[in-house]
Amino acid sequence: MEKFFALKNASLFNELSSSELKLIENISISKNFKKGEHIFFQGDPLVNVYFIQEGLVKVYRNDANGREQIVSILSKDELFPHIGFFRDGTYPAFAQAIEQTKMIRIPKNRFEEILIANPELCVKLFKVLGEKIIDLQTRLEAQILNNTYEQIIKLLIRLGESHGKNMKDGKVYLDVNVTNQDLAKMIGTSRESISRTFSKLKKQKLLFEEKSGYSFYPEGLLKELLQ
Repeated sequence: MEKFFALKNASLFNELSSSELKLIENISISKNFKKGEHIFFQGDPLVNVYFIQEGLVKVYRNDANGREQIVSILSKDELFPHIGFFRDGTYPAFAQAIEQTKMIRIPKNRFEEILIANPELCVKLFKVLGEKIIDLQTRLEAQILNNTYEQIIKLLIRLGESHGKNMKDGKVYLDVNVTNQDLAKMIGTSRESISRTFSKLKKQKLLFEEKSGYSFYPEGLLKELLQ
């Protein structure tokens, strides 16, 4: 029953009937991952998709020179890899637990059978994939059109939208267990650039260091971008 209610929280599944959701629950397997443990490796056979119940997952790739590029940071109620629904072959990236993470593993071949039997679920999945494509386009445009300072601000805003918590004073609290080095790898810059930008934003009272994480006023960061 725990898996049933966890899956129901996924945007992809929350409009399914109880009987449809039960089909997915029946093929699902719960699994815990320790901090630093890999869920899958780039090049492994693509046999499962995963749903995050608790914790954080880093999805990353290595380029030809062995440099790490973080594709995304995923949190509770997210399903991945989306590309796994419509292709055979291997995982296109690595996935690693950033902290103690509780997952639900769904065998890809059995999930595809449910998709075929439930066309409305396919429509929802295409919508989710469309949102992912728009996000990737936005990030690519930021790298092409914006300097490093602007890219870092946009990264903060994006993480605030996807992982932040709204506070009563209008700030967004961002408690993502990633290092400045991880943030740098998300936009292809250096840890020093992240540190310098954060120091500047803190001096301008646009970014605030909390006990665990950071907080900021989204409107303030947006105004900084427009200057």
